[in-house]
Amino acid sequence: MAADLGELLVPYMPTIRVPRTGDRVFKSECAFSYDSPESEGGLYVCMNTFLGFGREHVERHYRKTGQSVYMLLKRHVKEKATGAAGGAISRRRNGRVFLDLELNRDFNGDEYECEDEAKLVIFPDHFEIPLPNIEELPALVTIACDAALNAASAYKKQESDSWDEEIQVSKHARSLRQQDNGVRIPPSGWKCQKCEMRENLWLNLTDGAVLCGKWFFDGAGGNGHALDHYKDTNFPLAVKLDNITADGADIYSFDEEEAVLDPHISEHLQHFGIDMLQMQQNGTENGHLNTDNTDNTDNTDNTESVRPRVSEWEVIQESGMKLKEVYGSGFTGIKNLGNSCYLGTTMQVLFSIPEFQRAYVGNLQRIYDYSPLDPTTDFSTQMAKLGHGLLSGLYSKPPMKSELIEQVMREEYKHQSKGISPKMFKAMVSKGHPEFSSNRQQDAHEFFLHLINLVERNSAGSENPSDVFRYLVEERVQCCQTQKVCYNQKVDYLMQLPAPMEAASNREELIAYEAKRREAEENMRAPPEPVRARIPFTACLQAFTEPENVPDFWSSALQAKSAGVKTSRFASFPEYLVVQIKKFTFGVDWVPKKLDLSIDVPDFLDLSRLRGTGLQAGEEELPDLTPPIVLPEDTRDDSMNSSDSPDIDESAAMQLAEMGFPLEACRKAVYYTGNMGPEMAFNWIIAHMEEPDFAEPLALPSFMEPGPSMASLGLAATPLDNQPPEESIAILTSMGFPRRHTVQALKATNNNLERALDWIFTHPEREEEEEEEPSDDLLDMSDIMEPNDNTFSNANTNSHSTLSPDQDASGPRIKDGPGRYELFAFISHMGASTMSGRYVCHIKKEGRWVIFNDHKVCLSERPPKDLGYIYFYRRLSSC
Repeated sequence: MAADLGELLVPYMPTIRVPRTGDRVFKSECAFSYDSPESEGGLYVCMNTFLGFGREHVERHYRKTGQSVYMLLKRHVKEKATGAAGGAISRRRNGRVFLDLELNRDFNGDEYECEDEAKLVIFPDHFEIPLPNIEELPALVTIACDAALNAASAYKKQESDSWDEEIQVSKHARSLRQQDNGVRIPPSGWKCQKCEMRENLWLNLTDGAVLCGKWFFDGAGGNGHALDHYKDTNFPLAVKLDNITADGADIYSFDEEEAVLDPHISEHLQHFGIDMLQMQQNGTENGHLNTDNTDNTDNTDNTESVRPRVSEWEVIQESGMKLKEVYGSGFTGIKNLGNSCYLGTTMQVLFSIPEFQRAYVGNLQRIYDYSPLDPTTDFSTQMAKLGHGLLSGLYSKPPMKSELIEQVMREEYKHQSKGISPKMFKAMVSKGHPEFSSNRQQDAHEFFLHLINLVERNSAGSENPSDVFRYLVEERVQCCQTQKVCYNQKVDYLMQLPAPMEAASNREELIAYEAKRREAEENMRAPPEPVRARIPFTACLQAFTEPENVPDFWSSALQAKSAGVKTSRFASFPEYLVVQIKKFTFGVDWVPKKLDLSIDVPDFLDLSRLRGTGLQAGEEELPDLTPPIVLPEDTRDDSMNSSDSPDIDESAAMQLAEMGFPLEACRKAVYYTGNMGPEMAFNWIIAHMEEPDFAEPLALPSFMEPGPSMASLGLAATPLDNQPPEESIAILTSMGFPRRHTVQALKATNNNLERALDWIFTHPEREEEEEEEPSDDLLDMSDIMEPNDNTFSNANTNSHSTLSPDQDASGPRIKDGPGRYELFAFISHMGASTMSGRYVCHIKKEGRWVIFNDHKVCLSERPPKDLGYIYFYRRLSSC
């Protein structure tokens, strides 16, 4: 028999490998489904690639690769046998076979036991060889099987290698020398000192420079100015600004080229005015710190031991109510992997949208058939797998009637739906991202945008379901001195609504509470019962439409800095509108806090009055001129001493100087606000007083005469004719822009993605260029935008759902239509910070609200719509 097995395996010996260091052995989850060794058909592990496949998918892998030898793993879960004394008898067959295989079921491990079974299966005849079989198998096969069976699971290996666990103390942490330059970092309002980006900002721990980080693989990030600063200065350590909490911060060493630890981070941040000790004290009082969860809601997130409002947790999770569990298609839960509920809630909502269902689940077989050799890292494959897992109903089945009777008899009705465990999906979607690849809680809003970026990048040449969220924002900027205006458009996917606390309907109650709280604090008494602010939704919309000051506004009419105000409107309305309530902020002590408020969010929303109108009769446009290049100090001419000295209201400057501000700063404030009075100049001072040249004399360039813009001359804004990053090009082309136009826009804006979008809208591609190089992405626009339903909104028209005849073919794919919506889902957050707490979502299905609380899916009795964080609206079909 041994000789027969040896001869049988000889043709396949070259394809059998022993797992090496770095190989991931997928022995707990199928690459195309959520089948596992506990499934009826078991799990087949390829002995060459070590990928796992369920019974329905192993044949596809065999046909595609020709790999014939698989290891079939099965786990049988049974009740423990009872001994004479009534105790369970410990029994385990093949005990060392699955040393690192995680249990996928939700059951009490003290009452059940596992019996593991392993076989070698040879395709296509399905010839089975039981394991272990050391005597009869060739030595190489025995070693390979033993190594695969005892290898750490793919996810445990990944977790041990994860970004936040491999981190080491930086060699620069102890000897870091910080400059005494007086730099103090405010708790908000940061921007890159080089490109004025306001995202992905890093604080250099040596000199306090605030600069943008590098691009991530998903298209997020910045222009790499923090790295450039290190190359110029050799200042090695930087900390990410928006992730500083009482528990620590994300620190990167440019010299060591990796994330590091800094044992002295509290002292280093204190040098720039960031007091982590104060954050720790306030965080303990308000429950900001992560602790082991002690709540009985059966979740695995790190939640607060001292909750800011107990009722928030109870109301959002509908605790205390007898909620009816539901099963079947569309009612499958997502298991919490530990601080992963931000991912689970977001994906539940996305796969309740028909366009996402059609793009991935509707094309399931095509996606699987054309998947790469390693489908575990393919975005479309894993999205299709997750969507099918949620919608098929295979992983959401009610308990058998016999099980229910038994549970009632034993008074242990504790059955929980199995749900799916998105380990492979999370590993794929977070790869390369320092925050989402960690095991910490994250912001669901940021993850939503991250996922949309991935959808954009991976939808080239195919249906792009994120089109339903994309819309155009019309920005109207007005020069306060000349009253001239300019209109720009930018792409957005999410509407951020401010929450004006001053507009609370119970303002008097809040004021009384604050007085009692201060009194209790002074007298060291217990604080009073908190009062939640009740803010009308109309007040949030009103705050959204209010004009806002434009920092560092350069007026092309004055050819100088001036005061400017900006208002935003919808240039188009999306098919699905995502609304985020801005609940989180930083206090003056740098403590991240959540505003305790409720908003009467409506079920039906009409935003028609917020549609932009474009340039109106009587409005005069600002000239299309670019700001002048400011020369270095030593090359400037002495313009202040020339006969062309600037016109400054000296009396207004003196009034400000009497308030204690430097005279030269006051003169600049008056000049840059167009001599509009001390009040406007005072606002300018407050906005610019942290700038290093705040008190320096006003110095104007010598070339102030109006001239043609660089864009009109066909010149790029950057002197370097470098090729933009392919990641940036891919993001813009996935939106429907021609590649040539995209490259021109990125070069003209120094590869800044947001500015490139604005450039594209203000510099339409010439017709002859479009004729020379037609974009393949635009050929299917007639399929995407249907007349009478979808249209690209022109800034100068009030068109609602008709296709504009002068539509710019170089624009992004926009599904415009009426601005009337119905609420169909919302995500709620419980806790004091986005870096801790817990997420739950409610989705309206078949006219009933359903609560998705990790793997639990129940009919909602009282959906807490007033406490949501992110709201999802769908456009009403009837006008």
